[in-house]
Amino acid sequence: MKVFMGQKLKIAGWISIGAVAGALTTVQLQAVARGGLTPLPLEELQQLAAVFGMVKTDYVEPVDEKKLITDAISGMVASLDPHSVYFDKKSFKEFREGTSGRFVGVGIEISQEDGLVKVVSPIEGSPADRAGLKPNDLITKIDDTAVKGLSLNEAVKKMRGEPRTKVTLMIFRKDENRTFPVTITREEIRTQSVRSKVIEPGYAWIRLSQFQERTVDDFVAKLEQIYKQEPNLKGLVLDLRNDPGGLLDAAVAVSAAFLPENVTVVSTNGQLAESKFTYKASPEFYQRRNAADPLKRLPAAVKNVPLVVLVNEGSASASEIVAGALQDYKRATIMGNQTFGKGSVQTVRPLGPDTGLKLTTARYFTPSGKSIQAKGIVPDVMVDETLEGSPFAALRTREADLEKHLASGQGAEVKDPGREKAREEALKRLEEESRKSPEQRRPPEFGSDKDFQLAQAINQLKGRPVMISKTMVERKEEKKEN
Repeated sequence: MKVFMGQKLKIAGWISIGAVAGALTTVQLQAVARGGLTPLPLEELQQLAAVFGMVKTDYVEPVDEKKLITDAISGMVASLDPHSVYFDKKSFKEFREGTSGRFVGVGIEISQEDGLVKVVSPIEGSPADRAGLKPNDLITKIDDTAVKGLSLNEAVKKMRGEPRTKVTLMIFRKDENRTFPVTITREEIRTQSVRSKVIEPGYAWIRLSQFQERTVDDFVAKLEQIYKQEPNLKGLVLDLRNDPGGLLDAAVAVSAAFLPENVTVVSTNGQLAESKFTYKASPEFYQRRNAADPLKRLPAAVKNVPLVVLVNEGSASASEIVAGALQDYKRATIMGNQTFGKGSVQTVRPLGPDTGLKLTTARYFTPSGKSIQAKGIVPDVMVDETLEGSPFAALRTREADLEKHLASGQGAEVKDPGREKAREEALKRLEEESRKSPEQRRPPEFGSDKDFQLAQAINQLKGRPVMISKTMVERKEEKKEN
């Protein structure tokens, strides 16, 4: 896994900034281990030992001692905030896979449709791609397990496994009206986190779906391709919608691609001295060890190209760092919906060869000093998802909705009285929507000619009128009632 090292940092655990909701997102760097521990509360520890002993001897049936201890640790950490986690052997492995952009599986991007797994797209060159799977294929069985009733995460786990093992998928191809089995040999997959295309002469779109180890190199390569095709680029759309975050050094690098040299990108502040740090638009803050500065390959014009950044409620963590930095320096116009509000930093420390602890250790701040924890980035221009509006925005979970979420640390949180009313209206619309066919319900693909927000971003770059949302307003921080 990648290690980011600023000259002032010493080594000892991973730092992560991530979101929630099914996508494991982390920002990694290293931090020094804490020295000088405070005295332990002996009386309470004796109570813990006493309870452990009673459960072990008095419970109705024998218990697994190791599981008891593991569950106690998990409960202690989970009680802090939604992002602090104890990793057992299995979850630690999944965590590391999530940040590397590598995993062992069949190589498909998937979604859910009518209780089945739908192939959004096979990853180019993957076993699924070579086996002939196509977008919109429906997976009805994974080996002997019917997909109906499985969550998306459960389906993913069943398709992943060890290298060179086989999995049989039952495929229903709608346009051919046939069902057939496909046996695929699992192998290591590298996910693609960057997509791009020239929308029309002079205007291009580049999308980051996650900030992973290869993201910066892929981002630079895509921008090089864009400029090769359009040497006199007049405007660029950076699409961070539904990007749940990822590696901090990648976020710093992407920001630095557009910002002046050495300006502040993001700062962090916490209890530990090592949690107080400022990251700048300079190679020492994002460059990998023994590697060249990837941004050196970019054309100089990137620094000045008119820029629009698209965000929504699914843009979190590292995405918010980029959007916040570009907004503070007025380098880009931020368009779309208010972001997730994941403004905390987690340090991930190994507890052994196979286990670890992810602990919230700091808040992060935009260059102007704003904490976006539990609030998010408010776009410069609010734009609905479609011409008809954003009817389901009120139902989407954000940081402020999470149980035990960390406050911003910048003033008291305020409950929005209109929030519940908006949710009720959205639920009614969702019920009406559920009666439509899957084709009618399917949202337009990002980057397609039906992408309403992208069309408005292009209008902004051309100086044409933009259809601003008539209903969306800034969502204030909320305090959950206990």
